Amino acid sequence: MKKEEGWHMYSEIKLLKEIGLKKSQIARKLNISRPTINKYLKMSPDEFDGFIKEMKVRKKKPEPYSNEILSWLKEFPDLSAAQVFDWLEEKYKMLPFSEETLRRYIRFLRQKHNILKIPKTRDYEGVEELPMGKQMQVDFGEIKVKKEDGKYIRLYVMCFVLGYSRYKYCEWQSRPFTTSDIIRIHENAFEYYGGMPEEIVYDQDHVILVSENHGDLIYTREFAGYHQRRKFKIYMCRKADPESKGKVENVVGFVKNNFARHRTFYNIDRWNEDCISWLERRGNGKVHGTTRKVPAPSIP
Repeated sequence: MKKEEGWHMYSEIKLLKEIGLKKSQIARKLNISRPTINKYLKMSPDEFDGFIKEMKVRKKKPEPYSNEILSWLKEFPDLSAAQVFDWLEEKYKMLPFSEETLRRYIRFLRQKHNILKIPKTRDYEGVEELPMGKQMQVDFGEIKVKKEDGKYIRLYVMCFVLGYSRYKYCEWQSRPFTTSDIIRIHENAFEYYGGMPEEIVYDQDHVILVSENHGDLIYTREFAGYHQRRKFKIYMCRKADPESKGKVENVVGFVKNNFARHRTFYNIDRWNEDCISWLERRGNGKVHGTTRKVPAPSIP
């Protein structure tokens, strides 16, 4: 922050507060966070002058990566700090700063270069908590991504999440799923998890379900045979019923928006390998916002 810019911001905040604006109103008007406003309001002019001088000499830890971060933000203004952190972590492995430090630095870059971010609505998650091993939820998604040559390709994803731990597994294809694909990916998911839950929740998908006849589920012949062999319980969601499968809808959105969005597609094998690595770093390796636990099982 340049000295004159800092003093201008400081003066604006003080003035707006004096004329009666609330902190939330000042934050919206000046496009800065409420914690920054609180910090500035507590400072006397002398304290702020010292703060500006300290900021001028103090180097921010993410600064060596600033050109790369800035180029991503300019190309993809809707990038989240979590996604930027993951891209850096994927490329450089170990980073000398935390995700929260990067989040603050990205706010600074956005303000400095006037790169606004369009806020997204939060993906739905409203499902009762279940005991361990009870339930797994399954759903599908699709997204268009850019290839190496600049053209776009539509990719299809099948996502699984364990109801208790939120442990996730995903597999992608470059064509729509068939029943055979779904059976094969189920087996891959069971192998990944090291077991099978009592019950699996599905959407009313045509590759699993032919129809629902007065409450009786009629499965496709191939899936019916697979279900007979595996003998897990099935819960089929009603249409337009987000409460019954909120966890997995959250995962589909999370994977599409935080892994797939803005990522370059080279081939499907690399895409799947990168997705599993990303899940280990992010989706299964970080503390979950609802459970406050890391989804991945601890290794003794």
